[in-house]
Amino acid sequence: MEILFVSHKHPPATGGMEKQSYELVRGMRKHTRVHTIIYKTGTSKLRFFMSLNRRIVAMCRKYPEISIIHYNDGLMAAICMRHKGYEHLKRTVTLHGLDVVFPNHTYRRTVLPEYKKFEKVFAVSNATAEACQRYGIPADKLKVISNGVDASIADCQPNPNKLKDIGKQYGIDLTNKKILVCMGRAVKRKGFAWLLKHVLPALSDDFLLLMIGPFKPRAPLADKVIRSLPPKMRRQVTSFLGWPTDEEEIRRLLQRAGATERVKHLGRMPFEDILQLLMAAEAFIMPNIPVSGDLEGFGLVCLEACLCGTKVFASNIEGIKDVITNGRNGYLLPAADKAAWINALNRLADGRSAYTLQPQEIKAYTMQHFSWDKMVKEYLDCFEEITKTQPEACLQD
Repeated sequence: MEILFVSHKHPPATGGMEKQSYELVRGMRKHTRVHTIIYKTGTSKLRFFMSLNRRIVAMCRKYPEISIIHYNDGLMAAICMRHKGYEHLKRTVTLHGLDVVFPNHTYRRTVLPEYKKFEKVFAVSNATAEACQRYGIPADKLKVISNGVDASIADCQPNPNKLKDIGKQYGIDLTNKKILVCMGRAVKRKGFAWLLKHVLPALSDDFLLLMIGPFKPRAPLADKVIRSLPPKMRRQVTSFLGWPTDEEEIRRLLQRAGATERVKHLGRMPFEDILQLLMAAEAFIMPNIPVSGDLEGFGLVCLEACLCGTKVFASNIEGIKDVITNGRNGYLLPAADKAAWINALNRLADGRSAYTLQPQEIKAYTMQHFSWDKMVKEYLDCFEEITKTQPEACLQD
C-alpha cells in the first residue's frame, strides 16, 4: 500500500490542523510507503494550488503503486475536486470543523455533498461528523477518528527557576497568584473577549489570567480593509483566512481600567515555556461560545494542558465534548453562561472541594484515550480496508 498525502497545513505553521497533518504523515511512514505534496511556508500559496494537478499526476507516474490520495482538510479536497488525470486513486479527506460549516451557501450546497463520492471521509470529532451529515455526507462514508496528543508532555517536570525567568521576560509577577491560562487564536468562537468582558471582572482578585497565542497589540492595516467589506463578504473572508476577528475587542478590553492587574497577553511563546505555565496554573480554561458558521472541531490544547496535569475548565460545546470527559480529565461548563463560569472559577479559588481531580488522574485518563499512535493506527486500518476492496491500481496513459 502506498499513500499520497496532500496538505497545505503543516509545520512550521502552528495549530491543531498542522499538528494532525504532521503526526499522521510521520506516523504512517512507520507502517507503509508514504509520499507527500506539502505546502512550504514562505512560498507562494497561489502557485502551490495552481500547480497541484500537475504535481499529483507527476507523482502518480513516478510511483505507479500509489493507490490512495489523502487530503488533509476540506479546502484542500475542494480545490482538487476538478482535477484530471488521477481518477484511479481512491480519495479520502479529513474534515476538521470550519471546513464543514464554512458560511457560504454555494460551498455547502455544491461542494460538501460531493464528498459522498470519496472512499472515506474522516471527521476529527462527533460534532464534525454530525455537521457533515447535515450537509449531505452519508453516515456510511464517515469515520470519526480523534486527534492525538504528544504523550511525552506528561514527562515534563516543573522548573521553578525557568518559571521565574518567564516572569521576568514578560514583566509579570507570578508570586502568590492563582494562574489561569487560555490559549489560541483570537477568533470569536474561542470566547476570549466574552471571558474578559463578562467573567474576569467578577473573579477573585487572586487570579491572574495569562493569554497565549498570536496577537497584534496594534491593529494592522489589513484590519481596516477587512472591516470595510460588506458584512456577508467580511464573514466569509475572515472565516476563510482564519482572521482574528476578536482581536480589536480584546485590545479594547485589555486597555480598560484595572485590566493590566488581572490579565496579560503574552503573544506567541516557545512551547517549553507554555508547558511550564500550564504546570504552574490553577486551571487551563477554554471558554468557547457558539458562533454561526464556525465550529470548534476538536480542542487539542485541552489535551496538552491535561498532560501537564492541569485542571481544565471548558465549554460543553462541539468538538470539545470529545476531548474533555466531565470529572475524568477536566470539567465542562455551559457555553456563554457567565454565572456558571464565575461560580466555578471562584469555587476553585477558595479551595472548595467540588473540583478534586489530581494531576495523575488527569494525565492517566488522557493518555489512555488519546495518542498520535492510536490515531495513526485507526487511519491505517481504514486505508488497509480500502485497498482490500479494490483491484491493484494502475495509471492509465
